[in-house]
Amino acid sequence: MFEETIQETITKGPFVPEPEPGSARLIATLGLAGFFSGLVLVSAYLITLPAIQAHKARALEQAIYQVIPGSVSYQTLVLQNEALRLVEESEMTTIEEDVPRVYAGFSDSGERIGFAIATEEPGFQDVIGGIFGYDPNKQVIIGFAVLESKETPGLGDKIMKDAAFQENFIALSINPEIVAVKKGEKRQDNEVEAITGATISSKAVVRLLQKGIEEWQKPIETY
Repeated sequence: MFEETIQETITKGPFVPEPEPGSARLIATLGLAGFFSGLVLVSAYLITLPAIQAHKARALEQAIYQVIPGSVSYQTLVLQNEALRLVEESEMTTIEEDVPRVYAGFSDSGERIGFAIATEEPGFQDVIGGIFGYDPNKQVIIGFAVLESKETPGLGDKIMKDAAFQENFIALSINPEIVAVKKGEKRQDNEVEAITGATISSKAVVRLLQKGIEEWQKPIETY
């Protein structure tokens, strides 16, 4: 065995380790890997974007009809120069997503029932995105729905699932302002009974509603 090893060494020569790849080669390899990974991610995003946007549009439409009971159609209004302007169907695709807007809901007879206002507020886990219906004639909130939430399952997510909590928004007065109270302590029309075990999320919803009213009440009344 020893002689065979000596013979192999004589034949092939002593073992010489391969040189380590240079830093430039490593950087180039990592750069190419990052480029192709980014290309795949961007391509996947662009391919799925239309489907994502269509899903969001459907979810928003359903939410508008939910928070304005009795509505069968709606119009989009944008805020420009502190005044609301009706967006025509032909210009819907040209309006930037970050332009403030509300939605006017109408009955099958063409009567305007109320306005749907979308806004957001930090909750316990993350930002809560919600939408609520507002009747400016009676100055009451007539419905509420969660558009986006990552609140704790079984606790904070009850703002979406708790039927008793949703009853707060059937005819919630905005005067003098919306306030949260403990469960069983609601005495006034402007009070919202918080969910036991989800007080932070409940109060976030109240702040969301109050924020939306403060932002949109005047433009809506002027309109």
